[in-house]
Amino acid sequence: MSHELFDKHLEMFRKAMAAVENRVFWSPYPENPAAYGEGAVEEGMQAFEAYRDASFYLDQPGVVGRAGSEVSPFGLPLNVSYPVCNSDALLLAGRNAMSTWVKAGPDVRVGVCLELLSRLKGHGMEIAFAAMHTTGQPFPLAFQFSFAHALDRGLEATVCAYREMKQVPSSTVWEKPQGGGKPPLRLEKRYTVLPRGVSLVVAGATSPTWNSFPAIFASLATGNPVIVKPHSAAILPLAITVAVARMTLKEAGFDPNLVSLLVDDETGSVAKIMALNPEMRIIDYTGHAGFGEWLEENARHAAVFAQKAGLNVAVVDSTDDYRGLLRNLTLSLCLYSGQLAGTPRVILVSREGIRTPDGVVSSEQFGHDLSAAMSRLLEDPERAGEILGAVQSDAILSAVEAMGDGLDVLREARSLSLSKWPEARVRTPLLLQLPASDVHLVAPEPFGPIAYVMEAATTAESLAVAERLMVDHGALTFLVHATNSHVQDLAGEVSLRAGVPLSFNLTGNVLVNQPAAYSDFHGAGGANRAADCSFVDSAFVTRRFCFIQTQHQRGVS
Repeated sequence: MSHELFDKHLEMFRKAMAAVENRVFWSPYPENPAAYGEGAVEEGMQAFEAYRDASFYLDQPGVVGRAGSEVSPFGLPLNVSYPVCNSDALLLAGRNAMSTWVKAGPDVRVGVCLELLSRLKGHGMEIAFAAMHTTGQPFPLAFQFSFAHALDRGLEATVCAYREMKQVPSSTVWEKPQGGGKPPLRLEKRYTVLPRGVSLVVAGATSPTWNSFPAIFASLATGNPVIVKPHSAAILPLAITVAVARMTLKEAGFDPNLVSLLVDDETGSVAKIMALNPEMRIIDYTGHAGFGEWLEENARHAAVFAQKAGLNVAVVDSTDDYRGLLRNLTLSLCLYSGQLAGTPRVILVSREGIRTPDGVVSSEQFGHDLSAAMSRLLEDPERAGEILGAVQSDAILSAVEAMGDGLDVLREARSLSLSKWPEARVRTPLLLQLPASDVHLVAPEPFGPIAYVMEAATTAESLAVAERLMVDHGALTFLVHATNSHVQDLAGEVSLRAGVPLSFNLTGNVLVNQPAAYSDFHGAGGANRAADCSFVDSAFVTRRFCFIQTQHQRGVS
């Protein structure tokens, strides 16, 4: 099998591998839409509009009907219908497509994956608009997060898979001396990457591509067919992805059924049914902790990679840049209405106050300052819309309202009206305050536009409460503002005991809830309850395959 696709993208592959091995910044996918040429945004919008009020075509086996009821959080009905396929038919088609894909070997598979990434780049604008109008992400974030950064994560998974598959040579000659003048024992050995089997990717509603691309590419590169099960509210971004993948595979000479789209029928239970099928050997999941834990407990026949919800914590002790701290923290809380997985949920402040170059800021004043900073950021509704986007569902809003019952409010959640999208579901974050003694009142799985400011007696108590919350509920991020080296050391110990990545003193444009591909391990690899895997470490790919050995005795040398 030709390696021409691998050779075609070899330069990009080598740069990606260097970025992974050195954990540095690099990306072949610019975050600025202007980098894609004049008229690219308008063409992307037109491509997106062409999907509306139409049937999405996929030539998949086992079609039994059509479904789809997506409505944009910005108030735009999509009216796209997708093929509903018999899940057993997709599973069988994936298994039948596997043999040729496995025999092609790592170089060819990775070459096809690189070509797929290149083609998805050409569909970036329409993917961004599809993400915007299914997740509620504002367009600048949808372009950056659901397109550019998602492709980065897919490329990262691809090169990590290649590296792990190449840890073992494809063949070797094994000789064992016998002594006493006897000829050595001699075997010729071959090692084949054997994939686990069909992979199911269960996507969430708020980050369908960013969380799914690592799984799709890690499985494909290691030889596993992939069935993509999107959330019923966010099908279109992944339907576009699957369509491009199937065309790429077909043109490369492979069965397109290596990648397929599984859309819910009216029962909405297809993910659970598929997960319990013993022939489903890999399951990637993003979403609420309850179903993730159910998968871990009940799908023991499969390798389960679950990115679940957690309770991210920030501790504020001291800072050299108080205004920068407020700006950075406020943007982290407001970006995409708090619907990014790494958004801080609980902000702990000592009753002794925050030490700054201008003096000590009391915990009460900090709460007021944070609320005021949020008001300044969001005072212009149109600018606010570019930051907040829209809340993905009414269910998220209802949950947020319930979380605030009976607690003191620092800043009310407010509805905003956008001139371009008058029906958009837009809310400013609800900012609550409570003492550390009432930590039990914090919702176990807060999500969306909500955060708690919690007062502790001392920074030591703040760190202790932070550790307890992160151990009990899991977390994806831990943010600490401290200029004192002793406090930093204590925070580092908490981070290691709780198994949560730690960020110090973010006051610029780097946000705690925007992890960087090729450098950051998102998920801590199962070190805490929020996730049992990391994007992307070795275990994320090595659990998807094994090495099978074939040996021949070739006589004596």
